[in-house]
Amino acid sequence: MNQGILLSSSGGAEIDFFIHGVFQYKLFGQDLWITTTHICVLIVMLTLVLFAIAARVTISHASEVPGTFQNIIELIVEKLDHMVNGVMGIHASKFRNYIETIFIFILFCNISGLLGLRPPTADYGVTFALGLMTFVLIHFNKFRYQHVSGVIKGLCDPWPIWAPINIIGDVAVPISLSLRLFANVLSGVVMEALVYGLLSRIALFWPAALHVYFDLFSGAIQTYVFCMLTMTYVSQACDTEDA
Repeated sequence: MNQGILLSSSGGAEIDFFIHGVFQYKLFGQDLWITTTHICVLIVMLTLVLFAIAARVTISHASEVPGTFQNIIELIVEKLDHMVNGVMGIHASKFRNYIETIFIFILFCNISGLLGLRPPTADYGVTFALGLMTFVLIHFNKFRYQHVSGVIKGLCDPWPIWAPINIIGDVAVPISLSLRLFANVLSGVVMEALVYGLLSRIALFWPAALHVYFDLFSGAIQTYVFCMLTMTYVSQACDTEDA
């Protein structure tokens, strides 16, 4: 069961970067699998839920002289609010909760490799779902703020003959968002698995530098890029000629 959930294990031959099925079940006559990705996502979600509960209790009993945990919570919220406000401006209040939630979720998924887990964002099924949510949010707000006439006008800009190209560009948004995040995280997983598998006899302490770069540094950058592009696309969808 641990194979594939943990990136590293006791034997070098058992180390790989593939997704494994943990157990199988039937639903409406179809054979379905609970994979290592499902388990890792569940671990990340439970961690975030426990953190959120602890944060809620701490903030509800906040004191004028904050403790360490309260300082950490306030710092996280302040920095994320500043990021969203700086990009989205007047639209920030409407999308702050969504942007900050996916930021924390993606970041925790990316850095879960530091705990030996296979990052859920190394599975395209996870990143594509995130890309689809952004895609739906973009076009929902396009129709909400620009209305049907504005959307059609945007597709025909600068000339109607460009409509097919503009449509392809819109459809490519969730694909490009999800592939960028997926490919960067997966490349780190592959590199770490190769190091542990091929250099298991000497891979004692120095691979920690790889985890710091691929899981922490690169993971934070990819989280920021995904959320920055999401905010940019959504802001453009909310803008009208009258705004």
